[in-house]
Amino acid sequence: MRGRHREHGPPPSCGVAERGAAKRARTAVVLVALAALLAGLGLWASRSEEPDASGDALPDNAASGEPPSGPCAPDDTLVPACGAWWGAYVPYAGNGSLKDAVLGFEKRIGRKLDLVYNYHDMSGTELDGRLLTPDEQELGRDRLLMLAWESTVWTEPHHEDWTETQLGWKNIASGTYDEEVLDPQIRRIRAYGKRVFVSFDQEADARIKEGAGTPEEFVAAYRHLHDRFRELGADNVVWVWTVSGYLGSAAEMKALYPGDRYVDWIAMDQYNYYRCHDTTDWKDFLRSQQPSYEWLRANVSDDKPVMLAEFATAPDADDPARQRDWYTRIPTDVKKLPAVKALVHWNRPPSEEPACDLTVNDGPGLDGYREAGRNGYFHQPVPSR
Repeated sequence: MRGRHREHGPPPSCGVAERGAAKRARTAVVLVALAALLAGLGLWASRSEEPDASGDALPDNAASGEPPSGPCAPDDTLVPACGAWWGAYVPYAGNGSLKDAVLGFEKRIGRKLDLVYNYHDMSGTELDGRLLTPDEQELGRDRLLMLAWESTVWTEPHHEDWTETQLGWKNIASGTYDEEVLDPQIRRIRAYGKRVFVSFDQEADARIKEGAGTPEEFVAAYRHLHDRFRELGADNVVWVWTVSGYLGSAAEMKALYPGDRYVDWIAMDQYNYYRCHDTTDWKDFLRSQQPSYEWLRANVSDDKPVMLAEFATAPDADDPARQRDWYTRIPTDVKKLPAVKALVHWNRPPSEEPACDLTVNDGPGLDGYREAGRNGYFHQPVPSR
């Protein structure tokens, strides 16, 4: 995640309290430990039902109006019929506003995004731990939202330094966090009304190394979360299963799949890092995506739609036009990956090194990305509900 394969990321974080012998004792121990952790980080926030803790009632629907109809209307799981969604992850603006960040990005690229991708932890805090912030609700009125929900507590706001504490997949699966952590956010999504993409612990294959648990525990946690949404009546969720796509983790990725019943889309995060990670191999868009795409289709599902949940290219300092051309090739090349129905640009660098600048905020990268986004293949009717 975050514009990097997680195998290049920070070392694993420590977990939270171990389970006791009895379920009630185990639940109390873990929740007390979590509360102490969050309080120590200054992150503990009170929770309530609708309306939310800020006093702002959630809307019954994100927007009014009838869903789009006709031959290009998306289906119930938000698969567009005639092309693909054009989306992005955009970090919060300096003033703390996601809305300002997204509107500023859209002004630069010369179009409205179809899909806005944002990340949340399980701290319950106002911005990072509360699904569907006021900014997300407003942006969602005429855009799709995708919420990546991590079973972690971030050490810094917006995960600025990438450090976190794992809550543990076995604890999610056991129901330890249902009442205090999961249920309040599930009710918020239910109240939102509009269909929303949800990705639980994206790049799960890399999280194994970070101490989240085993593939079997992830499958149990994913299924539990999915079923918990259903139990609480939040049937407006489109489920996205996201792995890194790194083929060195092929066995893990295959073992992490929770099954077709629990998944609407499969997704991957692949990049052309070029010299960002000490390589000299420039991969054009198709070569950066096609191997993992074909593996997922052959080994996980050959009928689920595919989302490029994070993608981008690093620049080539010796040939700046190369970055522009990488993006301008996308409308042609993505049609060779016909199951890809959404492309989400990662607009944040994984480090301060110029070679790792994955953004398209200016220069040749912006020129190429703007041109690609004008293509009719990426202009689909966005549903209002």
